[in-house]
Formats: sequence, structure tokens, C-alpha cells
Amino acid sequence: MSLAAFDLPVPSSYTPHALHADDRAWAETNCYVDVWIELLHALRLNPVACMGMALANDFDGDQWTFYKPPHEDLFELYGLDVHELNVWKSILTNASEQLKRGRVVLSEIDSFYLPDTAGTDYRRNHVKTTIAIQSLDLEKQQLRYFHNRSYHQLQGDDFVNLFRVGFPSDPGFMPFFAEFVRLDRMQRLEDAELASIALQLLKKHFVRRPSQNPVLAYRQRFLDDIEALKLTGIDAYHAYAFSHLRQLGSGAELLASQMAWLDAEGLGDFSVAAGDMLSLSNATKTLLMKAARAVVIKRPADLGAMIDEIAEHWQSAMENLSRELN
Repeated sequence: MSLAAFDLPVPSSYTPHALHADDRAWAETNCYVDVWIELLHALRLNPVACMGMALANDFDGDQWTFYKPPHEDLFELYGLDVHELNVWKSILTNASEQLKRGRVVLSEIDSFYLPDTAGTDYRRNHVKTTIAIQSLDLEKQQLRYFHNRSYHQLQGDDFVNLFRVGFPSDPGFMPFFAEFVRLDRMQRLEDAELASIALQLLKKHFVRRPSQNPVLAYRQRFLDDIEALKLTGIDAYHAYAFSHLRQLGSGAELLASQMAWLDAEGLGDFSVAAGDMLSLSNATKTLLMKAARAVVIKRPADLGAMIDEIAEHWQSAMENLSRELN
């Protein structure tokens, strides 16, 4: 018997949200944000409204902020109530109980068993990622889930290994972190009302923005990091770029999309700030590729000027937002 949090067509007929379109500079952001984009989209809710949280992104030393939509924002915008799932039996057993109650389960899992990661981690690398479980069929050993840019299905050996079906008891095994999403208070607001709430949340996150230009704070560390990565190779660079440049650039692109939407809803003039954020995003994507080349060929590259350009876009965006939001 299939347990589903809500009705949804088969994955082969699913169309991802425009925030995951191929023409985006960052078609993927991070696993948690990507899951929420598609989960909200599948629930016929507008994910653009919750992207203001990226305004608080900062350089945190060994990473850029791994940004996530705050639970209170999700409740205020959409009426979605998120809580930690205490996996005290097994993720299969506990998730089944929540799905019976019409709740979506978000769980950290091992991407080694996710067929949608074919070509990267599938059957190659054990990497923690987050999925949103929309349905389970225990008899067919089938899972339908949101991950990265879309909605997927896995079954058979992948299901057995992912959920350790029939595995002997192992006291050393520690389950991953999980959450469940209550849908019973879900609200679908008209765009005007939704945008009004999103604007207030944007103001909240603007207050939480870095006190100093974080790109300038990152400048020398980045240049030093690239020199060190020339000695460790491209695989180490990919992990580095995900934790740094992708979080910086993708957050800026999502902010640009939200500001353009608020502009279209007539809630202010965000065109300059949106343009700066989009330029920041595109420049960061170019920097990511040029830095990768520098790591591979192990030759000097003038990357400092590009960091300075990105910093200028950040500063300009904040100055324009300060005039618009205050």
C-alpha cells in the first residue's frame, strides 16, 4: 500500500519550478533550499516568496552561509509547520507514520543510493544530502521524493540499501537528522498578500545582513585557498566551490528573482538592487570557472579583480536596499 503525504502525478510527468530552469546561472543551490523550492511548487505555493533569507548570507570562515528558509518564514508565508522528526525506530517506520497523517518528511540520507545523482554520487560517493519524502510503498519497496532540481523515484536495491531493509541490527549505526512538515494549516494566499508578507520578511533579513562587506572579508582568504587547492586537485576544488562560491552566487540569484517579483507586485523599486544581485551571481559563476581552470593548470591567475567586482555589486545592492527598505 502506498502512503502519500499528498497527491502528485508520477515523476516522469513532473515539471520543475522556474527557479531550477536550465538557463539559470545556478540551476542548483544547496540540497535543503532545492528541496523546498520543488516541495512548495508541488503544493502550488510560490517559492520565490521565501528567498529573502539569503540576504543574511555571510562569509563564515570555512564556508559561506549554508542558507535555509527559516521555519517561522515558512509558517508565516504558507502556513507550513516544520518540526524535528525523532527517528527512534527507523526512518522507514517513523516516516510511514507521518505520511499516514498527511505530512511530508524531510530526511538527510546517503546520496550513494539516489539514482537522480547518476554521474556524480550515485554508487560512487557516500555524501549526505536532504530529500523530501512524498510517498512510500513498503510492499513495492518504492520511494518518491524531491531532491535537487526535481521529483524522482527509486526502488529495488536502492530502496533496500537506503533504508537498510533486512539489515542485521547494528548498535553503531546512527540515523540521519529528519523533519516533518504539517500541511493541515497550509494557506495559498493571493500574490499581493504573499508579496506583502515577503517584503516584511525581507526587511527582517536585511537587519541580519553582514555588518561589513563579506566579499571583501573573503578576498584574501579566497586567493590563498586557490593557491592551496592547486596542490590538492580538482576534486577538492569542487567541494570547496560548493561550500563557498555556489552559496554566494546562488543566494544572490535567488534574491534577484525575489526582488524582481516584489517590483512586479508594485511594492517598491528594487530594480537596481536586483540588477546588482544578478550581476554578483553571474560574476561569481565566472569566477568559479576561472578558479577551476587555475587549479587544473596550476598557473597564476588574476582573480583578485573579479572578487573586487563582486564586492562592488554587493555594496551597491545593500546601499540601494537601505534606501528602499528603511
